[in-house]
Amino acid sequence: MTARRALRQPFYWLLAFLLLWLVATPSLAPVYRWLFPAIEPPVYRGDSLLDLFFWHALVVMAASAAAIIVGVGAGIFVTRQAGREFRAIADTLATIGQTFPPVAVLAVAVPALGYGFLPTFIALALYGLLPILANTVAGIEAVPTAAREAAEGMGLSPLQRLARIELPLALPVILAGIRISVIINIGTATLGSTIGADTLGTPIIDGLVAGKLSYVLQGGIAVALFAIATDQGFERIQRRVTRYQSTAH
Repeated sequence: MTARRALRQPFYWLLAFLLLWLVATPSLAPVYRWLFPAIEPPVYRGDSLLDLFFWHALVVMAASAAAIIVGVGAGIFVTRQAGREFRAIADTLATIGQTFPPVAVLAVAVPALGYGFLPTFIALALYGLLPILANTVAGIEAVPTAAREAAEGMGLSPLQRLARIELPLALPVILAGIRISVIINIGTATLGSTIGADTLGTPIIDGLVAGKLSYVLQGGIAVALFAIATDQGFERIQRRVTRYQSTAH
């Protein structure tokens, strides 16, 4: 990709704005002091936004990876002949994980797991499971019958049909579920700061408690830029997968 073409891509601009916001915020103290003269200090002075972003991204990636492994695995299992009887149970458990408030999961997990990263990881993994499971099932079940019959006619085993036919055809739908799950978790991860996890929610929570709006803006804009950039990244991946499939066919 040429530099000129890259400059026309919103994804790269969002990444640049995110990095600039994380690095340059301490240097914007005069601007915040002018906007919020009653707030002292005007810039959050805990861990740097860059450090908080690193831990925020780490817990989101870890929880999303766990949700992908469990969600895609369960979706494959319940669409096999041996697992169809568990379809309702899997749907119910995933729905419970989605509807159960993350704050409640954190409150239950803290007494058993302590404060910080681990309970936040568990809450996000449970919360992000449903979109992945639902889209995996929907994607596999949407594979055309003709494609399945052609695979059987070629003598492919069930595992080969899954790997070569069903999963590749279902991939765009599965990616859409993963995209939704990750974006949800980027926003939800801010709640981890209420139980001692280092995330971009820390300045937001501290700002709300102390009545310092500038802190809320500093953390909130970083989270928003992170979520939008990630969404744009997934859109690029989905577009390439769709283009590749159309070319292959």
